[in-house]
Amino acid sequence: MRIVIALLAMAVLLSPTKIFAADTNTVSSTVVTDKAPPTASAPGVVINNSDVCKSAASAAIQTQILGFASGITITDENCERIKLARSLYGMGMKVAAVSTLCQDPRVFDAMVMAGTPCPYKGKIGKDALEAWEDNLNDAPSGQKTLKKKLTNSNSMEEESETSITDPDQTD
Repeated sequence: MRIVIALLAMAVLLSPTKIFAADTNTVSSTVVTDKAPPTASAPGVVINNSDVCKSAASAAIQTQILGFASGITITDENCERIKLARSLYGMGMKVAAVSTLCQDPRVFDAMVMAGTPCPYKGKIGKDALEAWEDNLNDAPSGQKTLKKKLTNSNSMEEESETSITDPDQTD
């Protein structure tokens, strides 16, 4: 009996068996070599003339589906003001040149602080300062010197109004 079991064991070990596995390893892929990835390029904004008061800016953004690129020019108003004043001065129009610069609140404040206020509708000097004080709405927005005077005069008026007592009123 031992011999029969030994023969059966050898027969099982030596008999061919089927293995259910892949006979080959196949990798399938597609390589595209003639297509570049999508790219949005920011445009170059060229300003050739150095006498132009403009600067350039450009930007681009790209996703896998959509891209966007744009460029703009930005005007420097202070540069334009200086060039206009220089041109007016060159033509002999000095008061007009100063008036052009006085549209900048920093220049406006500096002129008042220097004791030479900006011209106002043909008036210069003390007459111009009085006219500016009477017409603060015409002063450039952002100026500080005349606003302080207005604030101080308003607070003095408020104090004087509160100190006035009506004799008909009783406490």
